[in-house]
Amino acid sequence: MLDHVFITVKDLGRSIAFYETALQPLGIEHVIDYDGKDGPEGHPDLKGFGRDGRVFFWLRQGDADAKAAHIGFVAKSEAEVNAFHEAAMAAGATDNGPPGARLYYDPRYYAANVFDPDGYSLEAVYKSWQHGQS
Repeated sequence: MLDHVFITVKDLGRSIAFYETALQPLGIEHVIDYDGKDGPEGHPDLKGFGRDGRVFFWLRQGDADAKAAHIGFVAKSEAEVNAFHEAAMAAGATDNGPPGARLYYDPRYYAANVFDPDGYSLEAVYKSWQHGQS
């Protein structure tokens, strides 16, 4: 399990607006801004997103490298996956795989894939066996 991920984005304002819309169906919200001057020398300013009292997804301004990361967000249901895809597309994402079963992984692996405005590969995934259902 990961505690947190930072990604570097070209246009911080655009990315904040995108992620506020795209992650809302998953219950993930923009919850905190961290001023880099409060950290060790050279620490970047960060925009933090999270859910259930945890902040785990952070944006920082800079030169984006979309090939540097693929980020999979946990969805609590197939409906959340569908809503993520719809919200992300409405926010300006590029489709990289509509909602549906990913049979090449497991018949119970339900996901949707998009590229964010910087080209990062994002996935909302519902794995029913990890939620106590079969």
